[in-house]
Amino acid sequence: MEFFFQAFGIGFLLSVMVGPVFFVLLETSITKGIKSALALDIGVLISDIVYILFASIFVGQIKSLVSGEYKVIFGIVGGAIFIVYGIYNLVKKKITTQEFSAEVIDMSDINSTSTNTKDYVFLGLKGFILNFANPLVIFYWLSVMSLAAQSSPEKSDFPWVTVFVFIVLITFFGIDVLKILAAKKLRPLVTPTLLNALNRLIGIVFSLFGLFLILQNFIHKM
Repeated sequence: MEFFFQAFGIGFLLSVMVGPVFFVLLETSITKGIKSALALDIGVLISDIVYILFASIFVGQIKSLVSGEYKVIFGIVGGAIFIVYGIYNLVKKKITTQEFSAEVIDMSDINSTSTNTKDYVFLGLKGFILNFANPLVIFYWLSVMSLAAQSSPEKSDFPWVTVFVFIVLITFFGIDVLKILAAKKLRPLVTPTLLNALNRLIGIVFSLFGLFLILQNFIHKM
């Protein structure tokens, strides 16, 4: 039973961490609706699964990469992606009152089936790239899998590590869905000023996080 509680606990902790993607998920749910936010979150989930597969198949190689000379490259590339996205949000055109009605989707739009499938694919790809660009993700999945291996019963052929990771992912995604639904409740309070402020906040968070990823590599070298 402790095994399952640990898996649920890790999934919960990962889901309540306020990272850069959290703000994008919130903004997408408010401005584009539940389905769009789910598409973004599915992209994040897929990138997590890809990292998990890498971590399980190439665990030795990944540990050497993220702790060796390539760690700096990963940090700089990931940081640059975050900074570019952050600057884009800071400099993009502000939403005017006239554009507000077109930007914020009402309930009838959310429930309609007229949304272009390409938009969902784009949002999924956006979620995938933003999460995959964060090199810290591979670190916490390596940690999760290490904990799963330690928590698994000894001398058992049952794939306990797979079960542990599956529970973590389901818990993580389930709580993300609750976040999306909660953000939807904020829609009546949304104003152009709030959306512009949220975009600025996203820009600042992503830029600072990207700067942190780049600088930490040089600080560790000193």
